[in-house]
Amino acid sequence: MPRPMDDDLLVHAPAKLNLALSVGAPRPDGLHPLSSWMVTLGWGDSIYLRRRDPGSSSLFANVWAADAPHTPDLDWPLRSDLSWKAHAAIERAVGRQLPVRVRVEKRIPVGGGLGGGSSNAAALLRGLDELFGLRLGNEALRSIAAGLGSDVAVLVEGGSAIVSGVGERVEPRQGMPKAHVVLCFPEAHCPTPTVYRLFDALRPDAGEPEHARVLGMAASNRVRTHEPFNDLAAPARASSEAVRRAMDEIAEVTQLPVHVCGSGSSLFLVCDDPIHAEHVAQVVRHRAAVKSVATHVGAPGPSLRNPPPPRRTCA
Repeated sequence: MPRPMDDDLLVHAPAKLNLALSVGAPRPDGLHPLSSWMVTLGWGDSIYLRRRDPGSSSLFANVWAADAPHTPDLDWPLRSDLSWKAHAAIERAVGRQLPVRVRVEKRIPVGGGLGGGSSNAAALLRGLDELFGLRLGNEALRSIAAGLGSDVAVLVEGGSAIVSGVGERVEPRQGMPKAHVVLCFPEAHCPTPTVYRLFDALRPDAGEPEHARVLGMAASNRVRTHEPFNDLAAPARASSEAVRRAMDEIAEVTQLPVHVCGSGSSLFLVCDDPIHAEHVAQVVRHRAAVKSVATHVGAPGPSLRNPPPPRRTCA
């Protein structure tokens, strides 16, 4: 018997980008206060959901999409997966099982500063709310997401937001800036603890985050090539010779400022329009030998009911 159309759902899990990131000196507990302007992108992961029969166990699979820029092994315990944790959290919140088959087709590199795991968790919360007709709403979903991480809470709605404190204060902003970007993926790794230790060494005089500077940048409806800033860029560059080399080569072949995504290792450039972004992405791939994609700032789109099946059978 064919399955009902409303048993299947495709949810977009967008990459996030810090267009501005100001970091302060560590607090007594070791955490660094920050102020950041965060936006979501049109490019990201795809999550296929299929509702299972009542009483069935939920099934999870993480695979690389056919067009993913990097495809290393996806090797981590299920119970450490943020999507699995999100599913468990929403089941606890509603007090019942939500049996589902989850297939995450990943494009966002793992540990690249683009929030892939957090976005997957947020998209799963949105998708389960819709698939099972829970009607929890964004406020309740954000409350569930907050227990999984500050980025997860931001990405429930996506769009544009100012994040401050140690990530717990989120101020959604109306509208989206006009920005076309090229994401670049050097084969490098920037461990976040190492980057923050280097920040402390390079910035012993760091004070409070420059919140006013972040707000000033976010007040504009357009982002220009030189405007993004990131206090973690220098320590990320210092943490990895591969990142430093990629930044220098990309800057040379594009003649554009190269910015660091979060704590790295992914990089980005701001372009004038979609055609410019596609051209720059090709230049980065062919002349700097660094994988790249052109995309734009944008809010998550609507979920797709009864989507075409994924290319491989869900585990």
